Amino acid sequence: QVQLVESGGGLVQAGGSLRLSCAASGIMFGINDVGWYRQAPGKQRELVASLIIGGSTNYAESVKGRFTIFRDQAKNTLYLQMNSLKPEDTGVYYCVVFGGFTIRDWGQGTQVTVSS
Repeated sequence: QVQLVESGGGLVQAGGSLRLSCAASGIMFGINDVGWYRQAPGKQRELVASLIIGGSTNYAESVKGRFTIFRDQAKNTLYLQMNSLKPEDTGVYYCVVFGGFTIRDWGQGTQVTVSS
């Protein structure tokens, strides 16, 4: 059974930084395409960043240059480093594992709130 457990969310002032973590059990991040989604209040979930098996990354335009997705294979943990945070980055952030063109597994989410 796959479990994805996010942590690292919280309240931060605009311009600040947070690092989200996603610890996995039942699955190996190193042999799966993974990513981070977020859902802002009243909005649909959106893909923030993805990391494929070969190491290539993709980011939403709104976070390019500010967010970095990376994994620690030894710890089987996925991270999202978020710098220069803006109030519009507020939302619940979810760790995901892709299965082809769909999302196979979701974490429970961690709340990020950026105050202005």
